[in-house]
Amino acid sequence: MRELMDKILVNVTVLLAAFAIAPMAHAQSFLDAQFDPDIPTLTQTVGHTPGDRITSPAEADRYLRALAEAAPDRVRMVQYATSWEGRPLHYLIITSRENMARIDSIQSDLATIAAGRPGNGDALPVTWLTYGVHGNEISSTDAALMTAYHLLAAQSDARVDAILSKTIVAIDAMQNPDGRARFVNHFRGATGIVPAGDRQAAEHDETWPSGRVNHYMFDLNRDWFTLSQPETRGKVAAIRAWNPVVVVDLHEMSGDSTYFFSPAAEPINPNITDAQRRAYAIIGRNNASYFDAMGEPYYTREIFDLFYPGYGDTWNSHQGAIGSTYEQASSRGLLWERPDGSELTYGHTVRNHFIASISTAEAVAQNADRFLNEFAAYRTANAAGSAGQGSYIIDLASRRWNAESLGRRLAAQGITVLRQSGSTTACGRSYPQGYLAVPQAQPAARLVRSLLDRDTELPPQFITEQERRRSEDLPHELYDVTAWSVGLMSGVEVNLCGNRVSGDPLAGDTPIAPLSQGAGNFAIAVPWTDSGQARLVTLALREGLKARTTDEAFTQNGRTYPRGTVIFPTGPNTAEQMARLTNLAGEIGAHTVSLESSWVDDGPNLGSEAFVDLTLPKVAMAWDEGISQLSAGAMRYVLEQRLGLPVVPIRTNRFGRADLSDYDVVLIPDGSPASDLGDRGLSTLREFVERGGVLVAVGGSIGSISGSDNPLLAVKREAALGLSAEGKKGTEGALAKALEFDSEQEYREAIADQQALPDTLPGALLNTVADQENFLSAGYDEGAVVLASGSQIFTPLDRSQGSNVLRFAASEDLIASGYVWDENRRQLAFKPYLLAQSTGRGMTIGFAHDPSTRAYLDGLDLLIANAVLIAPSRAR
Repeated sequence: MRELMDKILVNVTVLLAAFAIAPMAHAQSFLDAQFDPDIPTLTQTVGHTPGDRITSPAEADRYLRALAEAAPDRVRMVQYATSWEGRPLHYLIITSRENMARIDSIQSDLATIAAGRPGNGDALPVTWLTYGVHGNEISSTDAALMTAYHLLAAQSDARVDAILSKTIVAIDAMQNPDGRARFVNHFRGATGIVPAGDRQAAEHDETWPSGRVNHYMFDLNRDWFTLSQPETRGKVAAIRAWNPVVVVDLHEMSGDSTYFFSPAAEPINPNITDAQRRAYAIIGRNNASYFDAMGEPYYTREIFDLFYPGYGDTWNSHQGAIGSTYEQASSRGLLWERPDGSELTYGHTVRNHFIASISTAEAVAQNADRFLNEFAAYRTANAAGSAGQGSYIIDLASRRWNAESLGRRLAAQGITVLRQSGSTTACGRSYPQGYLAVPQAQPAARLVRSLLDRDTELPPQFITEQERRRSEDLPHELYDVTAWSVGLMSGVEVNLCGNRVSGDPLAGDTPIAPLSQGAGNFAIAVPWTDSGQARLVTLALREGLKARTTDEAFTQNGRTYPRGTVIFPTGPNTAEQMARLTNLAGEIGAHTVSLESSWVDDGPNLGSEAFVDLTLPKVAMAWDEGISQLSAGAMRYVLEQRLGLPVVPIRTNRFGRADLSDYDVVLIPDGSPASDLGDRGLSTLREFVERGGVLVAVGGSIGSISGSDNPLLAVKREAALGLSAEGKKGTEGALAKALEFDSEQEYREAIADQQALPDTLPGALLNTVADQENFLSAGYDEGAVVLASGSQIFTPLDRSQGSNVLRFAASEDLIASGYVWDENRRQLAFKPYLLAQSTGRGMTIGFAHDPSTRAYLDGLDLLIANAVLIAPSRAR
């Protein structure tokens, strides 16, 4: 061990000396090895050395291709996705010549092991290194290029020889090329003849949206089980194709920090095993040995947890791998000045990620049999039923399209999903339209349990510690949401059956079959029941079909059609248009019913005032500063990609001079846009509503339209429970009133900020109750499960002002899933989630919390459609 550390120190000295001359200029490798001249360097290919310039997506792609062409006997390059903006995403498979010659048999044997069956001895462990999921976390992609070069070019390097002979290394160098391109273009446009270390410099001050997010402004590291974005869908399919034993996601954080690597912080998801926890220490200790040798500071176990399974580390851990997040302090450019006067260079950040990459790959190679065997044992035990022998049953009779879509998302993650068609029973329950079954006994059982259980409990000792911290006015340590039950978020019914049930296997790309009923030729009805129905209506309106919608249920021939149902009559629509409607329903997998006439047994006829003509609205969205890029991106994605409704973004600072007369709906995503809209912009919005427009405000943006004497939404944000919002007033120079404290509680009450907001809710799924008389709640007679987070709680509208269309349930019925502070639970009870208020000829609609968050609340798609697609026809 002593000889090993001496050699590390020598090699680090060589590397640091190279950095002293020019960042990375002579440091193509961490180790003092010889390099194969036939392997092209980054300098030879794109004209700059690693760390000397921020490599653009096009340059990185060019270099990856050059490496693959130079060493086809040791590297395979695979395109796994194309971004929204048309950029390719690739990974490299790197190993020895001998292993590459039999790479297909290695991959096949890994698939056998991942299926929970004994392998034939061909398999080798795969180390999967992923970089740049956040496009403005720039150093990781350059580190990936350096890692690939070192593995291919280094000669007489025992570490590399061991890595390549005993393992397979996969390098996904750029998970978010659209975001990286946005950052690089910004940086190169703002930088001068020398890099500026001042954090106030334009090159460090990104414009909106930042490079962190992809084209639709999604945080791709929260999308792993939602699979909403093409980058994520391709990445998950690629990882499933190779079944890695270790997956590392390399990030950046504040430039004033040091370096973080696993083990992770608490809380740890209870579906992660003790064996996995022990394995983290193996890699962590190897990383520490290199960082210690360099004198490079680092930390572990403090911030980044392993609880929410939508992250790259936690999702892969649920598949049996050792998933980790590494975080390097970011220079956010080429140079960053720290408060202590030191400077962080881009070359330094690239070096650290490169070293961590090589160290991780080395740790796997040194323990190749252990990592592979423990991965095999994990998958085999799950397949044998260690997590249970029953099945999760998803009822297809309720929100059929969302249920089918959920089944396909689960299958795309390697989860076994079975489909039983037609009327059937399971565990004593009747399923008149069939079901989807997800067996507990399968290799991905722990991911199944984490996603489909109604609740994943936080460790009791962690909760105790957080409550202690809060009692002492310290911030809690929850990093993300505490609830993600996918059945609840899709609005479908999931039951756990104690038995295994049968069905046909469902694939992730299986089309959803349409459901066509009835034999009449008067009209086609589209029941307002799920996301597929809303998409069908939107696309039909885009094709020019005429439709009517009702805010009251009606019954015909013993069948009840829920309020919100949309009717396409044959009278005003041509035969060709009606045929197109049928084709669209088939493409989407929607549910249609052919009606014989307008005669009904109960409820309104088609000619009733309960029906209104439905037209395609033109939708604008507030865009740019003052608006959350995540909220704007998610809402636009849901409207455009899931519902098919185009959106026109208008920059917030343009509203003061904007002509909104052509628009039916203006959306203001979550944020605080009042100052960016300006007084004239707010006046423009008021005039728009008064003329008959529909204004939809989300989350914090409600405050921007509710603060005037004549608010568009007459609500106020509440202070923390038990505090007045008045603040403390007094005369300048007056003596303070003498106070006597008899207890610490009195002292804490005296120093409490009387304008404090409720403590931040990390994110929980909560129950709501619907006002069934309002058309905005169509499709949600029994209420909806919504996600609430943050600290915003609004007062309800009184009857003279408007309607609280959806309100939170009573405190004892409030929590559907997740953890909620007790005072938040009591204060949220009966408060509004969805509000509506008329002004002039128009209407303002408010969502207290974002229904489009991360695009994983597809069970709320009809709420969004009611507000954006239906409301314009009701407002005018």
